[in-house]
Amino acid sequence: MRHSILASLFLTPVASAALAQNAAPALDAQQTLGRQLLNQHCAICHLKPQLGATTYGPPLGVESLGGDEAAMRQVIGEGTQRMPGFKYKFDAAGIDAIVAYIKTVAAPPAPAKQ
Repeated sequence: MRHSILASLFLTPVASAALAQNAAPALDAQQTLGRQLLNQHCAICHLKPQLGATTYGPPLGVESLGGDEAAMRQVIGEGTQRMPGFKYKFDAAGIDAIVAYIKTVAAPPAPAKQ
């Protein structure tokens, strides 16, 4: 009995890690940089800080701006009426990294109809 408990304690994290790896593909170096930049500079408006909180900007994902990478680069660099541009904050490689990461994020679920 003691052996089965010990085995389950050691195998549970391994199984969880294996499931997590199957759920999302590993990010390459560019996508990892993009995730870091997005979390540092974009998350405040585009990601919910806690359950039940709202965001200022739309959720980001593979279908943002119709999936058009050039449009994503344009909006990130130049901004919009409601969003500042980041062309002076990020170089082209940084903007490309953010776009590369966004392209790995699943499309957000459609809002619930009330």
